[in-house]
Amino acid sequence: MTLYPIKRSTRSHIKRMSGPPTSAFLTGALIGTAALVATAVLNRYLAKRAEHNNPPSGKFVNIDGLDVHYVERGEGPALVLLHGNGSMLQDFVSSGLIEAAAADHRVIVFDRPGFGHTKRPGKLRWGPDEQADLTKNVLGRLGVSDAIVLGHSWGASVAAALGVHYPALVSKLILVSGYYYPTVRPDFLAMSAQALPVVGDLLSQTLSPIVSRMMWPALLSKIFAPANVPTKFQGFPEEMAVRPSQIRASAEESALLIPSVAALQSKYSELRMPVTIIAGKEDKLIDPVSQSVRLHGEIAHSELIIIPDNGHMVHQTATRALMDAVRGHAAAS
Repeated sequence: MTLYPIKRSTRSHIKRMSGPPTSAFLTGALIGTAALVATAVLNRYLAKRAEHNNPPSGKFVNIDGLDVHYVERGEGPALVLLHGNGSMLQDFVSSGLIEAAAADHRVIVFDRPGFGHTKRPGKLRWGPDEQADLTKNVLGRLGVSDAIVLGHSWGASVAAALGVHYPALVSKLILVSGYYYPTVRPDFLAMSAQALPVVGDLLSQTLSPIVSRMMWPALLSKIFAPANVPTKFQGFPEEMAVRPSQIRASAEESALLIPSVAALQSKYSELRMPVTIIAGKEDKLIDPVSQSVRLHGEIAHSELIIIPDNGHMVHQTATRALMDAVRGHAAAS
C-alpha cells in the first residue's frame, strides 16, 4: 500500500475544521452582546430623560415604605379614579375628566404601582386585591372614608375588588371598559413575556422599549377605534409609558389579569352599592357583551351604559357620558 504524505496546508485546513468555534462566531457574539448592552444603556438614559421632562405633578403619600404619587383637585364628595394597565394618571388629566369633575367633587387620582411616578416593589404580588388594599390605605391617609370609585380597564378590577373587600368605603362603583370574567386570551400571554424571571428583565431593558415605540401608533389605533385618537391625548407622555420599569409592570398585570378575575368573579354578586357599568360598543380590546353585559346580568341593581361608536377609551372619547354617570350619583344622593 502506497502512503501519500498530507500537505501542510491540508493539515491546517483539517485542524481549522475540527477545532474550536470560529473567530467569526465569537466576534458575532461579542457584537450582539455589545449591542444589547448599548441598547440597555440607551433605554435607561431615555427613561431618565422622560422622568426629567415629566416631573411629578402631584404629591406623595408613603404607605408601608411605598411612595404613592397622587393628584388631588376640587372639593366636595370624593371621586377616586383608577387608571388602566400601561397607563398613568396623566390619562385622566388629558381626558379632561379631572377638570370637569373637580367643579363639584374632590377628585383623587394616583399612579398605581409601577406606573407614572409610583414604583412597584418586585417582591410583592400586585393583583387587584393587593391594589385595593393599597387604595384603601391611601384614602385613609387622605382622610377619605366614603368615595365614588371609577376604574378604567385594569383599574376596573381594582375598583371591583375595593367594593368587594371594603364596601363601607365605596358609595358607588363606576366600572369602565373592564375585564371581569376569564376567557382565552393569547394576546395577554404574549404581553406577559416581560414578566418572566431573567428573560423578562432582559427584554424589558433592551428590545421591548424599542418595539413598544414602533407599535405605539398601532396600539392607539386599536384602543381608540372606531374613533380617532383625540388631539387632547397628545398630553399623554408616551416616553413615560415605554420605560423599562413600566413595561415590566404592564407585563405583570397582563399575566395577573385572568387568574385574578377568575378568583374575583364569584364575589360580584356581593356588591350592594350602586354600580354603573360603562363600555364602548365597538371595543376591540375587551368584548363588551361577554364582559360588561354579563356583569350587568349578575348584578341585578346595576346600570349598564353601552356607548355606540366608541371603543376601549371611552373616558377619552365620551368624557361627558362618564361625567353624567358621576353626577347621576350626586343627584340621587
